[in-house]
Amino acid sequence: MIMMTKINNSVKWLGAALLFTLHSSLFTSCSDFLQIEPREIIVLDKYWDEEADVEGVVAGCYSSMQTEAVISRMMVWGEFRSDNIVGGKNFENNIQIANVFKENINASNTYAKWGDFYNVINRCNTVLRYAPQVAERDPSYTQSKLAATIAEVSALRDLMYFYLIRTFRDVPYITEPYLDDNQKMDVEASSFDDILTALTEDLESVQSTAVKRYPVAQPYYQKGRITQDAIHAMLADMYLWKKDYQNCVRYADMIINEKLIEYENKIKNSQLSTLNSQLIDGFPLINDNMSTGNYYGNAFSEIFGTGNSSESIFELVFMNDDDMLANAAVNSFYGNATTFPGLVRPADFIGTDISDEAFTVFMSKNDTRFYENMQPVQGQSNTYGINKYTTSSAMVDLTKAEIQGSYGSTYTEGKNHSDWIIYRLTDVMLMKAEALVEMAPEGESEAERLQADTLLRQAFAIVNAINKRSNCSKETKDLDWDMFSSKSSMRALVLAERQRELMFEGKRWYDLVRRSQRDDNTSFLVGCVSRKGTSGATGAVSSKLSRMDAIYWPYHIDELKVNKNLKQNPAFGSGENSSIVKN
Repeated sequence: MIMMTKINNSVKWLGAALLFTLHSSLFTSCSDFLQIEPREIIVLDKYWDEEADVEGVVAGCYSSMQTEAVISRMMVWGEFRSDNIVGGKNFENNIQIANVFKENINASNTYAKWGDFYNVINRCNTVLRYAPQVAERDPSYTQSKLAATIAEVSALRDLMYFYLIRTFRDVPYITEPYLDDNQKMDVEASSFDDILTALTEDLESVQSTAVKRYPVAQPYYQKGRITQDAIHAMLADMYLWKKDYQNCVRYADMIINEKLIEYENKIKNSQLSTLNSQLIDGFPLINDNMSTGNYYGNAFSEIFGTGNSSESIFELVFMNDDDMLANAAVNSFYGNATTFPGLVRPADFIGTDISDEAFTVFMSKNDTRFYENMQPVQGQSNTYGINKYTTSSAMVDLTKAEIQGSYGSTYTEGKNHSDWIIYRLTDVMLMKAEALVEMAPEGESEAERLQADTLLRQAFAIVNAINKRSNCSKETKDLDWDMFSSKSSMRALVLAERQRELMFEGKRWYDLVRRSQRDDNTSFLVGCVSRKGTSGATGAVSSKLSRMDAIYWPYHIDELKVNKNLKQNPAFGSGENSSIVKN
């Protein structure tokens, strides 16, 4: 009999209740592993006897990442403070979110709580502690399987830390599970740089033993569980933040090459439709053109509607079954059939970018992402809601006098089954483009100019291919190299393309923070955020964000009470009610 015990709810670790997820039944299909409801139990040593026990706790790592608490923070931390998002329907009634938009964030804001991320970390640490003893007890749980498990949960743990340091900068870094009340809880925060180095070293050490490809019979595992591709995407991302641009390019190329191999294999096996049987400038991107050139939306529907597309690298899977777990965070924030446009919506300057012919975000009216990512709110002039993740499809119609978008049914309340994408191909391609731009020398010698030209042209080719995929013009679709041939203009182009391509995916704020780290000032970030003119308080918001410390979040007051070794972010004072201190 498996021995288990309920955890005492009064026990906290860094402010997070230690709730472990297990599933006592056998995993009979691909959906079982990825769709497990959490149970509030913690396992004792004697539980760890066979491979299925390890799989059960690893499943809990994923199911805890699928919770509303985790995904909502991926959204709030990675997107809501950026220029992409403003308050939507009745957002004023949610004081925590309203204060995020006003930059009135303080240590009592709910979204400053990190416990759910540390919960995932502790699950992973527990697997790393006990899985080796299972390999000793269960002959079928081989050393290669053990090594793959270690790689998988190490990567999940590292991903959680990567979110934490990009959000809070310095955080407690723990690699041992918390299983005993006598263990030290008041751990000092380690620095951003030290943790980032530890994460890359950890991933480098396990990448070769991770699963490369899951069996065809388990299609959701390939994109819904950690693979070598997912680890390589994480390494490309982390090296970009470390300013180790050569390694960023190296790992990005591994992803791109692997996707090319997958594409070539599908061509050989006649698994691609005629529509998607053509590379886009040498890259295996899904064609957005739906048929004759008059309708677009194919790529959008495959990537965000059907999910687990050929471009996907790692996403949190929500099965298209109303009896299974739904994506509650998207349902709440981006809206549903009842609440659309949701608690948040696109910034006005983005929604009117085409109609006003401002083109400050999209480069022309022919960018299908404008019509796919957003949809007009009925009865509200020039107001848009977020279409990405809230519907299963979008279509761009070119047969009318003006380009028009049409949309599939918005998910009903509580039944949103859109996967939450962590990494996909174009994200990694643009990481490579950013790294290539930063590698370009700025010297005046002929050799330096030639090297810079080569690197900038490589970056341009990446952006051009991604932009071309979403260009529905019946004429030329290529960008003009002469407009972007300098390092500064290419730097701006890459970041702007990331905004267009990855809009509402939890990436934009982190892109702006990374830019601020590189510049060692917040001027560019402030200029971007000021565009959305939050609540008429643009000047106050700009003043608050002028400090580098202020672009990170404060430690929550509960964490400060539990851990006396934490020192509050100086931009937020020291008390519960201290929001960002102006210069």
